[in-house]
Amino acid sequence: MIITKAGRRMFPSVRVKVKGLEPLQQYYIAIDVVPVDSKRYRYVYHSSQWMVAGNTDHSCITPRLYIHPDSPCSGETWMRQIISFDRVKLTNNEMDDKGHIILQSMHKYKPRVHVIAQDSRFDLAQIQSLPAEGVQTFSFQETEFTTVTAYQNQQVPGVGGMERAPAVPGVRGMERNRMRERGAPASG
Repeated sequence: MIITKAGRRMFPSVRVKVKGLEPLQQYYIAIDVVPVDSKRYRYVYHSSQWMVAGNTDHSCITPRLYIHPDSPCSGETWMRQIISFDRVKLTNNEMDDKGHIILQSMHKYKPRVHVIAQDSRFDLAQIQSLPAEGVQTFSFQETEFTTVTAYQNQQVPGVGGMERAPAVPGVRGMERNRMRERGAPASG
């Protein structure tokens, strides 16, 4: 997953479907991204794999919550639609003041989705961390990713039409450079 100082949309984005909510209860849906472990990684080109490069300290970065913009909504509304977090932006700028989720490059992370029952005692629209009660948290091993500031594998730009993906403009530049190196005309 590419991260930048300015912030970059998470691609692919997290999309979930929820069930089992109280139809009339109001809920906030939120996402955060937490470290999988306390390791730093590097990409080894000749073996095309990620290797542990040492330990790191994540304690200096508190995970930020991104509240879904449709929050709060009734359980009935949330259950009849796919909930997409396609506007979430990731950054490696530890001084970010735009509400992007702050991550460190070359680390493994996993997104967590939180279903938070609305509670009149708290203004959940302004929360910075999860409430102590009324929260259900879900994570999926399939969504784990390693952060980079540039793709580490030169074959990635040619995978699955990524050269046309709007969320990955850096890929198009990499593809053009590769085409020039081969002496072929670059498209686009």
